[in-house]
Amino acid sequence: MLVNLKEILDIAKGKGFAIPAFNVYNMETVMGVIDAAKKAKAPVIIQSYSRLFSNEEAFYLAPIVLKAAQEADVPVCFHLDHGAGEKEVTRALRYGCTGVMIDASMQSFEENIATTKKIKEMCAAVNVPIEGELGHIGSTKDGITTEYTKVDEAVKYVKETGVCALAIMVGTAHGHYKQAPKLAIDRIKEIADATDVALVLHGGSGVGDDQIKEAIKAGITKINFGTDVCCSFLNTVFDTSRDLIAIDLFMKDAIKAVSAFATEKIKLLGAENKA
Repeated sequence: MLVNLKEILDIAKGKGFAIPAFNVYNMETVMGVIDAAKKAKAPVIIQSYSRLFSNEEAFYLAPIVLKAAQEADVPVCFHLDHGAGEKEVTRALRYGCTGVMIDASMQSFEENIATTKKIKEMCAAVNVPIEGELGHIGSTKDGITTEYTKVDEAVKYVKETGVCALAIMVGTAHGHYKQAPKLAIDRIKEIADATDVALVLHGGSGVGDDQIKEAIKAGITKINFGTDVCCSFLNTVFDTSRDLIAIDLFMKDAIKAVSAFATEKIKLLGAENKA
């Protein structure tokens, strides 16, 4: 069933598990995630990166996600990941997203609040909850920062923007880690204790299982996986025989690989049988 961002996060918030959010790029990655969610009886977020909404991919991908979500017997949210601006958010709303992230983290603190409030007003008009980001969560190729989201700023940001989810900077980054990161678990707990909002961990791919479990225990409610979804799909595609010409048959094992990866993370986050 298709649900919105707040509805799916409320299933997990304060209950000792987290909702897995998987980035998808094509029909096959959608099929793999939905297969895993249904078999594991787990609520999931299917999200797509802002670039797909800047270009034409989301126009074709969105109907696939929506149909899969509507037909599923588990809660599914369709979410815009790292929305770059009004254009991407507008398209996300038109294409049927039930959750929107606006990423104004590269702006100053006050500008971030102003931008997020503006997007919040846009999305509230059609009852779509939003996720914001405080503290820029960059790329692994730029190195892992030891600066973290400040507790007092998080409190002010949540109060003034009205976001239902907040991505925080606590030691992760996007992409392949050269060395597994060490999360600022204490900072997660401090922000969780000071705010009444679902906290989001970006850059979940490559984070150690023990760190993931500690982060959830400290207050993380949503964890994003993007890089490893791509790798599970592409590694299998690269290993598939080129003698198999029919594309639907060629993609069968890649779909299974995505499903296996998603199942692993669903279980790790404690979301199995929580639908």
